Amino acid sequence: MTLEGRYDYIIVGAGTAGCVLANRLTADGRTRVLLIEAGGSDNYHWVQIPVGYLFCIGNPRTDWMMRTAAESGLNGRSLVYPRGKVLGGCSSVNGMIYMRGQAADYNGWRQMGNVGWGWDDVLPYFRKSEDHYGGANDLHGSGGEWKVARQRLTWDILAAVQEGAKEFGIMPRVDFNDGDNEGSGFFEVNQQRGIRWNAAKGFLRPALRRPNLRLVTEALVQRLLLSDRRVAGVRFRQGDAVHEALADAEVLLAAGAINSPKLMELSGIGRSDVLGELGIDVAHALPGVGENLQDHLQIRTVYKVSGVKTLNTVAGNAFGKARIALQYALTQSGPMSMAPSQFGMFTKSDPAKATPDLEYHVQPLSTDRLGDPLHPFPAITVSVCNLRPDSRGSVHAATPEPEHQPDIRLNYLSAPSDREVAVKAVRQAREIMTAKALARYRPQEILPGPAITGDDDLFREIGNIATTIFHPVGTCKMGQDDRAVVDGELRVHGLAGLRVVDASIMPSIVSGNTASPVVMIAEKAADVIRASAR
Repeated sequence: MTLEGRYDYIIVGAGTAGCVLANRLTADGRTRVLLIEAGGSDNYHWVQIPVGYLFCIGNPRTDWMMRTAAESGLNGRSLVYPRGKVLGGCSSVNGMIYMRGQAADYNGWRQMGNVGWGWDDVLPYFRKSEDHYGGANDLHGSGGEWKVARQRLTWDILAAVQEGAKEFGIMPRVDFNDGDNEGSGFFEVNQQRGIRWNAAKGFLRPALRRPNLRLVTEALVQRLLLSDRRVAGVRFRQGDAVHEALADAEVLLAAGAINSPKLMELSGIGRSDVLGELGIDVAHALPGVGENLQDHLQIRTVYKVSGVKTLNTVAGNAFGKARIALQYALTQSGPMSMAPSQFGMFTKSDPAKATPDLEYHVQPLSTDRLGDPLHPFPAITVSVCNLRPDSRGSVHAATPEPEHQPDIRLNYLSAPSDREVAVKAVRQAREIMTAKALARYRPQEILPGPAITGDDDLFREIGNIATTIFHPVGTCKMGQDDRAVVDGELRVHGLAGLRVVDASIMPSIVSGNTASPVVMIAEKAADVIRASAR
């Protein structure tokens, strides 16, 4: 196959969803698929080594290098906003945590009118691709492409936090992924024998052996090609050459919650006023494009501890770093096999909540800011985020040029309810750290600082220390209201030949990490697409 020409399906983006789609749609050996990725190969050692996320974020080889607009809720700060620009997308640079969310999340989608998206509807798709270390049962799958493993290291301080949490009614939980994640436990991860397992390994590589799949990397899609009310193909640039490819069936937009709406707007699909300001002719007015942006904001509280190992001290000198490297080289275990977070808790900010609305990521390390050097003393980070924020942001093309990043405005903490939950979350974290089980380690608060006690002062300091946990969703939301972009089969309202299949279709954010829900979305979409082609 040549770059230009006709295909049955064109997939824009070889990230998590795109890799799944490419695998499933080419499985019959006949359906012709073109998969276009702006990034390059994931054959990079820092992608494979779990701790390498530190070297993939902020690295133009693997990251789009985006930033948010200044956030008033964060005291005017602009955040670095990593997005995977590499085969596997964010599954190549993320925290590897395997998390589905709560059954109530998906039942909520169904109650919004999205038939077929309730928990009982989506659970088979989670199971379909899963290769769970515990084997197959009613909740988990075995033998699938998406590997789920236990982490390969332990920390005494994290076990003590779990024991301490029991004193406040947060009890150990065997499985965070059975639909009710309330409790505490050690996160399962997308790894195989201590090595990152991304969507490129699981889904794309097997499919690339098929002659009916064509992969093009380092190719930037510039616009969708429209003919009347139908998307007929794409125009993309690879190097100095510009190509056009046509889709006889459909174009599948899987560029993620930031880039999918941007590409629609560059193609004349979106809010008329946004397009007008960019000087782009309106091909199809669709006011919801780029709206409804949601993300999880984590508040990083830090506690100095005594008499126990943390990564700060283990990796605090050249000898320690050498031991860590040797351990990983010999056994693929130890700190280099770490996910960014090892231990988690799901609980409620208010007993009146129906399900947990807070997620804790507890880490045996600390820094002043993400990416900064580790502190020279033993400490832990107790991050907590509001799982279901009411604040809504937007993402829109900033210029008509495809090379330019869009304008990302999260509007964190703009909703009064989110400000209230943020303050409650820090107070709750403080309470947990007073547990008797932790007393022998003498935890001392470093961030936000024990002197900060009043609600107003605490909220102001939260604005200084909170940061994204990298879960943008919702910008091409599924539904039937006037701000919905796709229907329940992920077809773009009012257009033929175009579906969106990525995190942008979530009408509301799930109560947990978002990578595996995107795998599920793509699995379900692939079945719907194949059924519609019969």
